[in-house]
Amino acid sequence: MTKKTENSPKGSESAFNSLRLLPPEKYKIETVKVLRQLVKSSVALAELKGLAKILPNPDILLNAVILKEARASSEIENVITTQDKLYQAMSAKGGLVDSATKEVLRYREAMLYGFKLIRTKGFLTTNGIIEIQRILEENNAGIPKLPGTALRNAATGKVIYTPPDNIDTINRLMKNLEVYLNTEDDSSPLVKMAVQHYQFESIHPFYDGNGRTGRIINVLYLILHKLLDNPVLYLSDYIIANKADYYRLLQEVRSKENWEGWILYILKGVEQTANETIVQVNEISSLFSQTQNLVKKKAPNAYSKELIELLFEHPYSKSEYLTTRLGISRITASKYLKELEAIRILQSRRVWKETLYINTNLFELLKK
Repeated sequence: MTKKTENSPKGSESAFNSLRLLPPEKYKIETVKVLRQLVKSSVALAELKGLAKILPNPDILLNAVILKEARASSEIENVITTQDKLYQAMSAKGGLVDSATKEVLRYREAMLYGFKLIRTKGFLTTNGIIEIQRILEENNAGIPKLPGTALRNAATGKVIYTPPDNIDTINRLMKNLEVYLNTEDDSSPLVKMAVQHYQFESIHPFYDGNGRTGRIINVLYLILHKLLDNPVLYLSDYIIANKADYYRLLQEVRSKENWEGWILYILKGVEQTANETIVQVNEISSLFSQTQNLVKKKAPNAYSKELIELLFEHPYSKSEYLTTRLGISRITASKYLKELEAIRILQSRRVWKETLYINTNLFELLKK
C-alpha cells in the first residue's frame, strides 16, 4: 500500500475527502513533454474545427458523431447496442426498443441538451451538470446526501477508489469545479480539460452515470472555450482502446500526483481522435459530392441539394422527413425515394410499420 499523504487516497477503501481544490500547481501540469504534445493536439483540433465547416450542413457530422460517441461512451459502461438499432429507433415509430438502445439514445439527448445550454448561456454550472445526468439516468436523484459506492475492479471485486463521502466536501469541490470550468486564464484549455475530467471523475458526485456525464462535459468544455463549434470530438473509442491506461492514470494522479502521465494520455487522445475525424469529414464530403453527381445524372427529377443534405443528416430516412423538410407531397416523397433506391443510393427496409430508406454507403462509412 502506498504511503498515506494529504493529497492521496488513504487506502482505497477510505473516502478521498482530502481531494484538493483546483487548480493544481502549473509546473505539475505544463511540463516539457505536455507542452510538446499540446502543440500536436492543438493543431489537429484546430484543423478539425476548420474542416468541419466544409460540409454543406454541419448537422451531417454532428448527428453522426454524437450517435457514435453515445454508443461508444455507453459501451464503456457495458451498455451495448448497434448503430443499426439506434438509427432504426430514431426513425421508426411505435416499435419495441430494447433498454440498451434507449439508454444510448438518452446519452444523445443529454449531449444535445448540454450543447444547447452552452450555446444559449455561455457557461456550465453544477445545476446544468445535474440536469445532464438526470437525462442520462432518467431520475431526479441529483447529488446524493449519503455516501456513494466505492469503485471496484470489475474482474477481482477489489476496491480501487472510494470518492469523497462528505456532502459539504462534495458541494465545495463541485463549486470549485464550476469556477474552474468557466474561468479563462493563461493555461491551455486542452490541458485544463484533462484536469477538470480527472477532478469530476474523482469527485464522482452521482450514484450512477459519472463516467458518461464526465465524457459529455469534456466536449462541452472545448465548445465553451472556443476550441470547437460543435460537439464533434469523439474520445470514447480511444478510451475503450486504452481502457486500462485510463483507469490506471486516473488513480496515479490520486496516489502519485502523476499529472504528466494523465494529461499526456488525454492530449494524445485528442490528437488521435481529431485526426480520425478529419479523415471521416473528408470521406463524408467526397461521398456527398459523388451522391450529388449521381442523382443529377440518373435521377434528375428527384435532385435537390436539400434532399441530398437530408439523406446525409439522416442515414435512415423516410417519406415523412421529405414532406416536412422539402414541402412536397407524400406521393412525391415516396416517388423520389424509390427513384434513389433504383439507382442504388438507398436501400429500403421494412421496420415495424414503416418503410425506411438507408443511405448504405454513408452508413458503412459511419460504422468505421
